[in-house]
Amino acid sequence: MKHFTGERRRARELALQILFHLEYSDDDPLEACRLISDNFEIAEASVDFSRDLVRGVCHRKTILDRIISRSSKHWRLERMARLDRSILRLATYEMLYLENIPPRVSLDEAVELGKRFGSEDSSRYINGVLDNIFNTLDTLEDALVGLSRESEPDAKGPFESIGKVDMKYNPLELEPIWQNRWEKADIFKAAEDPSKEKYYLLEMFPYPSGKIHIGHVRNYTIGDVVARYKRMCGKNVLHPMGWDAFGMPAENAAIENNTHPAKWTYENIENMKAQLKRMGFSYDWDRELATCDPDYYRWEQLVFLEMHEKGLAYRKKTHVNWCEKCQTVLANEQVEDGCCWRHPEQEVAIKEMNSWFLKITDYAEDMLEYCEKLPGWPDRVLSMQKNWIGKSHGAAIRFPMVGPEEAIEVFTTRQDTLYGATFMCLAPEHPMVKEIIKRSPREKEVLDFVARTLKMDTFMRTADFTAKEGVFTGRYCLNPMTREEIPIFVANFVLFDYGTGAIMAVPTHDQRDFEFARKYSLKLRVVIKPEDAELTEKDMTEAYVDQGILVNSGPFNGQRNLEALDSIADYLEEQGIGHKTVNYRIRDWGISRQRYWGAPIPMIHCDACGIVPVKKEDLPVVLPLDLDMRSNGGSPLPFDPSFTETACPKCASKARRETDTMDTFVESSWYFDRYACPDYQDGPLDAKRVDYWLPVDQYIGGIEHAILHLLYSRFYTRVLKDLGHIGIKEPFTNLLTQGMVCKATQACPQHGYLLPKEVENDRCTRCGAEVINGNIVKMSKSKKNVVDPQELIDRYGADTVRMFCLFASPPDKDLEWSEQGVEGSHRFLLRIWRLVVDNLEDLKTVNAFDEKSELKEPLKSVHRKTHETIKKVSDDIENRFHFNTAISAVMELVNETNQFLNAGEQRNAIAWSVVRKAVETTIILLSPVAPHITDHLWKMMGHEGFLLNAPWPDFREEALVTEKKLIILQVNGKVRSRIEVAASSSDEEIEALALADEKVQRHLKGKPVKRVIVVQKKLVNVVI
Repeated sequence: MKHFTGERRRARELALQILFHLEYSDDDPLEACRLISDNFEIAEASVDFSRDLVRGVCHRKTILDRIISRSSKHWRLERMARLDRSILRLATYEMLYLENIPPRVSLDEAVELGKRFGSEDSSRYINGVLDNIFNTLDTLEDALVGLSRESEPDAKGPFESIGKVDMKYNPLELEPIWQNRWEKADIFKAAEDPSKEKYYLLEMFPYPSGKIHIGHVRNYTIGDVVARYKRMCGKNVLHPMGWDAFGMPAENAAIENNTHPAKWTYENIENMKAQLKRMGFSYDWDRELATCDPDYYRWEQLVFLEMHEKGLAYRKKTHVNWCEKCQTVLANEQVEDGCCWRHPEQEVAIKEMNSWFLKITDYAEDMLEYCEKLPGWPDRVLSMQKNWIGKSHGAAIRFPMVGPEEAIEVFTTRQDTLYGATFMCLAPEHPMVKEIIKRSPREKEVLDFVARTLKMDTFMRTADFTAKEGVFTGRYCLNPMTREEIPIFVANFVLFDYGTGAIMAVPTHDQRDFEFARKYSLKLRVVIKPEDAELTEKDMTEAYVDQGILVNSGPFNGQRNLEALDSIADYLEEQGIGHKTVNYRIRDWGISRQRYWGAPIPMIHCDACGIVPVKKEDLPVVLPLDLDMRSNGGSPLPFDPSFTETACPKCASKARRETDTMDTFVESSWYFDRYACPDYQDGPLDAKRVDYWLPVDQYIGGIEHAILHLLYSRFYTRVLKDLGHIGIKEPFTNLLTQGMVCKATQACPQHGYLLPKEVENDRCTRCGAEVINGNIVKMSKSKKNVVDPQELIDRYGADTVRMFCLFASPPDKDLEWSEQGVEGSHRFLLRIWRLVVDNLEDLKTVNAFDEKSELKEPLKSVHRKTHETIKKVSDDIENRFHFNTAISAVMELVNETNQFLNAGEQRNAIAWSVVRKAVETTIILLSPVAPHITDHLWKMMGHEGFLLNAPWPDFREEALVTEKKLIILQVNGKVRSRIEVAASSSDEEIEALALADEKVQRHLKGKPVKRVIVVQKKLVNVVI
C-alpha cells in the first residue's frame, strides 16, 4: 500500500481517532483499536497499519513527547490541545520510525489532519512544529538510540496510558467522543414496549435551510432536556427528527444558485443533521424522514384519494395572485406594493383559476369544541384557534335585487339592526359583482376598483388605519323589512372569505359603516337608542354601538335590542326571507400550488371522463428530479411531456396529469404520525405502532405556528381517524410555545445593519464609523443581529450553548442574547469540572452516602441541600419547564458543596460520602442540560454506562427538615446582623437571642429599647 493512496489516509484518520480516544479513557488500547475500527469502512490491511501506528506511538510516547517539546518554542506539550498532541505524535512517529514513508509526506498528511479535524490555526501550528522536527532529522537520529535505551518501555509490555495526567476541561475534544459512544451504543433508539409507559416528545421539525440558527438550538435543547429527563424517570421515550423539505425556498435558492432543489435540499439536510448531532440531541435517527421522499408523500397522495372519495377533497374556482412574467401564482407575502417580489416592475394580476381544496369546514365545530378539552395548551394559543375558527350565531337574510338577478344573501349576527340597513356592500371577489355591472355605464369604474383592491394584502384591507373606500355599482336591492331600495357598493373592507362576502351596512350602529356613509353621503337611520335619552341622525358624530331600546323597527319597537335577536330571526323565517344559522370564519383549505418543488396532486384530466383519480396501485406519482428550473420561477411540470402525458385510468385514452403540487402544510400535518412507523410499507400508518405512541405527549415549537400548522394538524388527524388509519382525534396532548431569541441591532450610518463580526470597539470594520446601537429585537438575517451557533460551539462547546439557552430565560419567554451569559454558563461548567477533578482521589475512596448515619452540621446542611435540589429540579422540569430555576438550584448545591470543602471541616469517610452524594446528584440533575460533560464526569467517578440509563434521583422528605432557621436582625429597620436559631424556638427565645447579639448591642449604644418586633420567626426589628 503506497503512502499516497486514499486507504493510507483513511488508516491515519483511524489511528488518530484511536489515539484521541485514549486521551480520555483508561481503555485498553488494543480493545480501543477493535471497537473504533468496527465503525470504519476500511480495508483490513489498513486496519493493521492503523494498529501498528497506535502501538508504535504508545510504546514510544515518552520519546516522541520530548522531541515535540524541544521543537515547540511557544507551547509546552501539556498546554496543547489533545487533538494537536495526537496528530503531532502520530506524524513524528512516522517521520522517525517508518522507512517506507518519506518524512515530508508524514508532515503534509499531518497538516491535512489538522485542517480536517481541527482548524486552520491548528494546522499552521502543527506545520510549524513538524517542520522544525523535519529540519533536524539528521541530528535526531543519533539521539534516538540513547533516548530509546533510556526511556522506551518493553515492547511486549502494556501500552502506556495517554492523557491521564492532564485533567483540563476541553469540550471540543470531549464532546465528539461521547457523541460517538452514544451513537455506537444506539442509546436513543426507541421501540414499542407495552410494559412501559410511553412518552412521545416532539419539536416542530425544521425546514432544511442548510444551517441551524440559535432559535433551532433553543427549541431543540428544550425538547432534549425533557426527553432525557423522562427517559431517566423510567418512561419509554420517543424523540424523533426529520425535515419539512418541500417548499418555495428551495426553488428560489435553486434559481439563485443555479442548482436543483433536490440537490440543494439533500445537501442541506446532511449539513443540518451533522450540526444537530454536534449539539448532542437525543434523536432516534433511525426514524428520520424527509417529506420530499416519495416513500413519504406516496401515502399523502393515498390519503388525498381517500379524501376525494368521501368528498373531503374537491376542486373549485378561486382568486389568486398571478405574475405574468413568472407564469405562476404568488402567495400574499410575495406581493410587494402590488408587484411581484422577484420582478418589481411586473404588476400582479388577480386571476380566477381552479384549485384543489380540503373540506376543513366539516370539522370546524368539532375542533372548536375540543379546544375546551386541551388543558395542556396555552390559553393564548387556544384563543387564537377559536378566533380563527370564528363561530358566530346569527341569521342568513336575503335582500331581493331590484332587477332580474337573484337575491343577495348576507350573514349577520346583528339582525336587531336590520331596519337600519341603508346600503349594501359586496366584496370585490364576490361573483355577483361582474353580473350586476355587466354592460352598465359603471362597469369599467367598478372593475378598476376591484383590480386595485385585490392587490392589497388582506390584513391591510381590513386594518383600522386603512381608509374605507368603495364604488357604487349603479344597482339597488331591497331591505326586506322596510322594502326600501338601498344602493349596492363594492367596498375594500369586505372579504369574500367571511360570511357570504356581502354585508348589510347599518351606519348608525357600526363605526366602519358610519365612516363609509359619511364619506359617500349615504342615508342613516337610528334603530337603537339609549334607555334614558333620544338619538337622532343629524346629531350623531359617531355610531351608537351600545345596548338600548329598538326604535324605527316596526313590531319590535320598545324591545331591548339583544332580547329581540331571537324573535326577529323567528319572524324572518316565518316570512320566508331568512333563518337562524351558524357561521364560521374558517374557510376550506386551498392546497393547490403552481410550484414544482412539492408533492404532486394525484389526479388526471381526461377530455372524455373529466377529472379522474390516479389508481392507488400506481402511487406514488413521483416528482421528476431531472427537470431544469425555469429562470422566471415558474414550475417546469406543465412543460414536461414525460410527466404531463399519461393515459386515463378509466377509458385509457390520452390524458393530462394535474401539475399543481400540494401546499407544504399538508406534509407537516401528519409527519408526527409517520414517525411512529417510518419503515411501514403497507399503508400510510401501522395502526398498532401508532396507537402505542400517539398522541404526542409534549409538542414544542414557535408561536408563529399557533394557528395554521396546529389547526391543519388537528383537522388532518380527524380525517385519518375517520379513514381508519388512526385512533385519536387530537394529535398533541401538551403544547409549549417557546419565546423568541432577541438581540440588539448594530448599524453603520453608511453600511446599514452590521453583523457582530463587522463591529470592533463599537466601530464599523468597513469604514471605521461609530456604530449605532439599536433596540433589542428578534434575531433576523435582515437586521443582521444574528449569532451563529456553530461559532459558539467551536468556542465553548455544545454543553455551554445548551445551558445558556435554558438558563437565560424561561422557555415560554423571549431570550435576550448575552455574550456574558454564555461565558457565565461556561464558567459554571468549569466549576463543576474542577469540583470533581480536584477531589477525585478522595471521592473515589467512598460510596455515596447511604442515608443510614446521623449527621451533624455543617455536613447535615450539605445533605439537606442535596435533597432540596432534587425536589426543586424535579418540580421545575416536571411541572413548569422552568429550566432556568432548575439550573439555578444546581448552582446553589455546587456553592454549598464548595463552601463545605473550603471551610476546613474534618473530612472523614462519612464526610466524603456526603460530598460524593452531593457531587453525583449535581452530575445527574445537570445531565439532561449538559450531557457530554456529565457523562464524562460520571465515568471519572467510577460508574459504568450512560447517565441517560441512570434513574432520576428521589428526594427524602425527612432529609428536608431544617433544625435551624436564619433570623435577620435589624435596629430601627436597618440590617445589622444575622443569627441561626433552633427551628422550634419561640418568639420570646428569638427576641432574647437578638438582644444578646454582639452587633445589635453595639448599635444600641446603651439606649433604651422601645419595642422588639418578631416577624414570622424570620426577622427581628429592635426599635430604639
